[in-house]
Amino acid sequence: MGAALLSDLASEILIPSCSVLGIIFALFQWYRVSQVKLSASTEDRANKNGLTESLIEEEDGGNDHGIVAKCAEIQTAISEGATSFLFTEYQYVGYFMAVFAILIFLFLGSVEGFSTRSQPCRYDETKTCKPALATAFFSTVSFVLGALASVISGFLGMKIATYANARTTLEARKGVGKAFIMAFRSGAVMGFLLAANGLLVLYITINLFKLYYGDDWGGLFESITGYGLGGSSMALFGRVGGGIYTKAADVGADLVGKVEKNIPEDDPRNPAVIADNVGDNVGDIAGMGSDLFGSYAESSCAALVVASISSFGIDHDLTAMLYPLLISSAGIVVCLLTTLFATDFFEIKSVKEIEPALKRQLIISTVLMTFGIGIITWISLPSSFTIFNFGTQKVVKNWQLFLCVAVGFPVQDVADACRTGAATNVIFGLALGYKSVIIPIFAIAVSIYVSFTFAAMYGIAVAALGMLSTIATGLAIDAYGPISDNAGGIAEMAGMSPRIRERTDALDAAGNTTAAIGKGFAIGSAALVSLALFGAFVSRASITTVDVLSPKVFIGLIVGAMLPYWFSAMTMKSVGSAALKMVEEVRRQFNTIPGLMEGTTKPDYATCVKISTDASIKEMIPPGALVMLTPLIVGIFFGVATLSGVLAGALVSGVQVAISASNTGGAWDNAKKYIEAGASEHARQLGPKGSDPHKAAVIGDTIGDPLKDTSGPSLNILIKLMAVESLVFAPFFATHGGLLFKYL
Repeated sequence: MGAALLSDLASEILIPSCSVLGIIFALFQWYRVSQVKLSASTEDRANKNGLTESLIEEEDGGNDHGIVAKCAEIQTAISEGATSFLFTEYQYVGYFMAVFAILIFLFLGSVEGFSTRSQPCRYDETKTCKPALATAFFSTVSFVLGALASVISGFLGMKIATYANARTTLEARKGVGKAFIMAFRSGAVMGFLLAANGLLVLYITINLFKLYYGDDWGGLFESITGYGLGGSSMALFGRVGGGIYTKAADVGADLVGKVEKNIPEDDPRNPAVIADNVGDNVGDIAGMGSDLFGSYAESSCAALVVASISSFGIDHDLTAMLYPLLISSAGIVVCLLTTLFATDFFEIKSVKEIEPALKRQLIISTVLMTFGIGIITWISLPSSFTIFNFGTQKVVKNWQLFLCVAVGFPVQDVADACRTGAATNVIFGLALGYKSVIIPIFAIAVSIYVSFTFAAMYGIAVAALGMLSTIATGLAIDAYGPISDNAGGIAEMAGMSPRIRERTDALDAAGNTTAAIGKGFAIGSAALVSLALFGAFVSRASITTVDVLSPKVFIGLIVGAMLPYWFSAMTMKSVGSAALKMVEEVRRQFNTIPGLMEGTTKPDYATCVKISTDASIKEMIPPGALVMLTPLIVGIFFGVATLSGVLAGALVSGVQVAISASNTGGAWDNAKKYIEAGASEHARQLGPKGSDPHKAAVIGDTIGDPLKDTSGPSLNILIKLMAVESLVFAPFFATHGGLLFKYL
C-alpha cells in the first residue's frame, strides 16, 4: 500500500515541537499583555518628555492616577471572585471525579474477573493482548490526566481574562485599535495554551503507556479514551456551574438595576455588578475552554481507537497512527501565523474595522489549514490503507481522508447561523430560534455523509478534528468577547469618560458576534465528535448493526431524545432559583442601605458573589449526575443495544435543541441591544433606555439568558460526555450489562 514520506522519528519530533512552540507563543503574548501596567511608577510620573508609555498621560483622564487605581481595584475584585468560585467548584467536583475514577477501575477490571493474565486480542484471537485489569488501570490514569488538563485549561483562561480586562479598558484611552489588540492577544494566550497543553499531554500519555503495552496498540488506545472522558466530565460541571453563576448574577443585576431602578448596565451602585463580571469569566471563559478542550480530546480519542484496529494499528505504522495529532500540530502553526494578522500585520484604526478583522481570522486560518492538512496527509499517510468499518476493513485512499478533514471546515458555518437579528417579542424570538436550526443541520448532515462514505467512522472523527484544528484561533476569538465585556464594565464602574465607554462598547458589540461564533463552533464540533464516539462505542462493544426497529434500541432512542429536554429543564430551573435569591438580595440592599442610590455608599458586592457561588455549586450537581449516571444505568440494566439507542436519540435531539436555545436567547439579547444602541429611526422610537419597550426587551433578554448561556452550551457536553463515557465502559457493558433483559 506504500509507506508514508514522514518517518516515525520525524513525527515524534514534530508533535511535541509544535506543542512547545504554541506554549512559547502563548507566554510571549502574555508578556506583551503584561507590559501595560495598572500602576504608575515614580519614573513614569517624572518622565514628561513624551518617551514614556504610561497610560495615565493619555488624552482622556490626563494624570488622573485615581482612575488607574480604581481600574486595578475592580480587576482585583473580579479576579478574586472568579478564582474563589473555581477553587470551590473544583473542590466539589474533585470528590465526584475521585469516586468516578474508582468506578472506572472496578468496572473495567471486572470484565475478566480482575485477572492479571494476558488474553486473546478481541479483534485478532491469534495474538495475545494485555489483561483487562491493565486497561482498567491505565484508563483510570488517563481519566485523571484528562480531568486535570481540562481544569488547567479553564483556570488559565480565566486568569488571563481577569488579568487583561482592566488593561483593555486602559488601552482604550489610546484608541480602539490598541484596546482591540490587548483583548485579542489575551484571548490568544488562552487559545494557544489550551491547544498546546492538550496536544502535549495526550502525546506524552500515549508514549508513557506504550512502554507497558508494547505492540498491543488496541489496548493502548482503548486506555487513552479515558483522557477524553476526564476532559469532558470537568467541562460539564464547568459549563453548568459557570453558566448558573453568570446568569444568576446577570438576571439579578438587570431586573432590579435596569428595570426597577432605571440605572445603567454595570453601574457601580448595583450590588450584583461584580458578580455579573465574575460570571463572564467563569462561564464564558473557563466553561468554554473546558468545553472545547473536551471536544478536542474526544475527537482525538475516537480517531485513535478506530485507527488502532485498522491497518495503521495492525501494521504498527506509528506516523499514520498519529495522524490526528499531526493535524492538531499543523493547526498550532497555522493559528500562530493567523494571529499575527490581527495583532502585528494590520492595525485597527476605526470601530467599523473590528468585526471584519475577526472574520478575517476565521477565513485566513481556514485557507492556511486546508493547505496544511493537504501537506500532512501527503507526507504522513500511505497512498492507500484500510479503516475498520463495523466488522470489515474498508480500503481508503489518502486523498479521500484529506477530503474528510477538509469537509469539517464548512461545518464552521454553523457559527454564522448563530448570529440573529433583532426581535421585539418572545413569539418571534422562539420562531427565529427554531428556524435557525435548518441551515446548520443540513451542513452537518452533508459533512457526515461525505466523511462516512469516504472513510467510515474514522472519516467523521477526523472531520471533527478538521473543525477543531484551528481551536487556538477559535478560542482567541471567543475569549476576546468576555474580556471586552469586562473592559466596558470596568470603564463604567471606574467612572471613565463616555468616549472610553463608547470604545469598549464597540469592542463588546463585536464580541457578542464572536461569542455566537464560539457557541456555533462548540455545537458543530459536538455533533461530529459525538457521532465519531458513537461509532467507536459500537465497534468496541462488538455491535454490528443498530436496528431502530428492534424494541430494545427503539426504547433507548425515545428516552435519549427526551434527555436534552430533561437536562434543559433542570438547568433552567437552577438558574431561576439562583436568580431569585440574587434579585431578593439586590432589592434588600437598595431598600436598606442609606445613600446607595445616591452613590455616597458602596454596596455589599461580596454577598452577591457568595450567593452566586453557593447557588451554582449546589444547583450544578443534579444536571451533572443525570448526564454521568444515565449511560451507567442504561448499560448495566438494559445493555449495549438500548444504550446505542439512547446515544443516537440524545445526539439527534440535543444538537437541535442546543442550536435553537442559543439562537432564541440571542434574538432577545439583540432586541435589547437594538433599542439601546438607537442606531436607526425605528430603534429611537422604541427607546430610550428606561422606556417601556426597553424594559420589555430587558425582560425578554433575561428570559433568553439561561437559554443561550447555560442550557444551550451545556447540551453540547451532554451528547459528547454520554458518548465517551459509553465508549470507556463498553467492555463492561458488553460483558455484564443488560441485567433486566437477562431475567425477563
